[in-house]
Amino acid sequence: MLGSGLLAWVRHRDPRYVVLRRAARLTLVASAVFYGGRYGLGNPTLATYGLFGAIAMGLFTQLPGAARERARILLAALPVAWVLISLGTVLAGNIWAAAAGMLVVGFAVAFAGTGGPRLVGLIGALQLFYILASFPPYQPDTLPQRLIGVTIAVLLLAVAEVLLWPDPPPVSYPQRLVSAADRLATLLDGTVELLASSRGDQRERLTRQEQAAEAVARLRLAEFPATERPTGADVRDRALRACEAALQGVLVKVTRILAEPPPQPPPGPAAARLFRACADTTRAAGRTLRHGGPLVSLDELDAAVDASERAFTTPAGPVTPADLSRLCLDAGTLSLANQVSILAIAVRAAVGLPTTDENPALTAYVSLVGDVRQPRWRLYWRQFREHLTFRSALFQSALRLAVALAVARVIAGVLPLQHGFWVLLATLTVLRTSAVDTRSALKPAVLGTVGGAAASGVLMLFVNRPIIYVVALPVTMVLAFTFGRLLGPSWAQALFTLLLTFVFAQLAPAGPQLAEARLVNVLIGAAVGILAGVLVWPRGARHDLRENTAGYLRSVGDLIERAVATTLGGPRPDDALDRTRRAVALADASYAQYHGERHDPPAGQVDWQAVLSAGHHALHAVPVMLFRNQPGSLAGWPEAAAQLRETAGRVRSAYDEVADQISRGEPPHPVISATRCVDELNRSRPLLDERNAGQQVRYLVEVNFLLANLADHIARSAPSRPSR
Repeated sequence: MLGSGLLAWVRHRDPRYVVLRRAARLTLVASAVFYGGRYGLGNPTLATYGLFGAIAMGLFTQLPGAARERARILLAALPVAWVLISLGTVLAGNIWAAAAGMLVVGFAVAFAGTGGPRLVGLIGALQLFYILASFPPYQPDTLPQRLIGVTIAVLLLAVAEVLLWPDPPPVSYPQRLVSAADRLATLLDGTVELLASSRGDQRERLTRQEQAAEAVARLRLAEFPATERPTGADVRDRALRACEAALQGVLVKVTRILAEPPPQPPPGPAAARLFRACADTTRAAGRTLRHGGPLVSLDELDAAVDASERAFTTPAGPVTPADLSRLCLDAGTLSLANQVSILAIAVRAAVGLPTTDENPALTAYVSLVGDVRQPRWRLYWRQFREHLTFRSALFQSALRLAVALAVARVIAGVLPLQHGFWVLLATLTVLRTSAVDTRSALKPAVLGTVGGAAASGVLMLFVNRPIIYVVALPVTMVLAFTFGRLLGPSWAQALFTLLLTFVFAQLAPAGPQLAEARLVNVLIGAAVGILAGVLVWPRGARHDLRENTAGYLRSVGDLIERAVATTLGGPRPDDALDRTRRAVALADASYAQYHGERHDPPAGQVDWQAVLSAGHHALHAVPVMLFRNQPGSLAGWPEAAAQLRETAGRVRSAYDEVADQISRGEPPHPVISATRCVDELNRSRPLLDERNAGQQVRYLVEVNFLLANLADHIARSAPSRPSR
């Protein structure tokens, strides 16, 4: 009865038995390498480093993907572990050299997390390798034994990941992208039918629209564990993020088209063909993201765009309401086709295909994703360079951690502390990216350590037969690795303290003073962590997210206004485009780190995904607009210029307004509202009647449609409910 109840509790807390599987694998590997080194080879050094190597890589890592991918990451990290252990071993003989090494290693390893979840998940483990090796005794002659122990542990862990109870594969970001693409393709199919016939089922259309919106909303980063978020520096992750932004854009553009009055008469064959090509290409993009799916092609979409552009005609006489509807539909379908092209190119990049030979209208957009033929190190260096600024939350976090660990290393070396590495382990455990989160982590760390130390002291006082610790160690590992994860941080800290007691009781004579030493060291390390969290950039990513997003939106607003001025004869906004690209990197990184912190109520009232998507859409749409509407395409039309400047000014003001509200910690409430293209063009009817023929009419309609889309995006940033 007790066993079945415990199993039901575990199943409730761990439905797919992921924690239980990992605990079983880690226990087997850690026990094998520790017992094999300690009792099989009689080498305590090899046993110690093998055990801590297994625990570091198995317990202190969060790795993405399925079993084989995690195993590859473990093997790829092994040479880095060798370097850090060697460096720590060489510098352990001098307190100040070890602390200086801790400062450099602490920053370098933490800042490497800028490269994405594969690196972020390794930060804790890699820090531990240097920490353990940098403490006395200073024994450089034991370096080979240390490296052999860690190597055996990592190799066994990698094999166990694949062969022993492999975890069920997680729901991946590409899988959600496939679902969203399918839903949008279904919505586009219905849009074709609705526009072609006034008898279309409005209820079915609304259902499809809601399903598509829900599928796109499930692409929010908050919907995924940190390990599965596409925040890396490589082309694949950049392309997956671009796919999400493109799908957001497709949804907004389809919604705008459906909000317009239906054209009368219904759209001709060219427009219908373009809609079908958009639906087919969107569906094909989803199939490409599926493993082994056929590659999406732009041939049919490009052909449909050419046919639609050839079929475009301007009114021969005075402009009628029917003409306005047709002009808006033409502009809307072409804008939608460009957005679908962006999706297709991003998908091709995500599966490793070159993108530079595609639609030349998207060249500037492709530069945001990168070329798969570029060396990966160059893409990572690009991302690292973008974050080498004090405005970057990742830079701040890495520097804060490095300073705290270096200070802790000096304190642990200067004070006569037994097992001083526990000081740094406590600092590493407690320190978070904000003072609020650091204080929150302090309580369970101290309570767990006190409880574990008390239990250890009582145990050592009454149990002095080493064989008991030998037999009980695997049981303690299972408890620590399983229930420590399922019961919460306090239990995890207590059980881990108990586990270390069982380990050190087999390495050297121990008594109740070992528990006392651990408690003192943890309290010192916690104090260092809390001071660093309070004194060094204490506001965390939530503050940086507000400031970086506000700066991003202001740069986007400037880009919009200058891009419109370019069509009126002004210079190209290349510097504004570069500035906006740099700003988006900081905003996106702050958003990714924000999800690792507790959320304060003001920040939680902002729909960050919608706000950032408004900027992303402008960043992607402006280069396309400038390609289709060459600089000076509307020069010499002063009446149109005055109207466009006024509209662009309103859109920029809306972006600036939202930026100011977010910077002040308020939820965004833009005054601008989404307007129909027909209503906007109706203001321009005298201008259209004046120039009732010519390419400039088309340019005016397309630029107006872009500004209307940008207004849609920023208007959607007002949260209807608290959102992450």
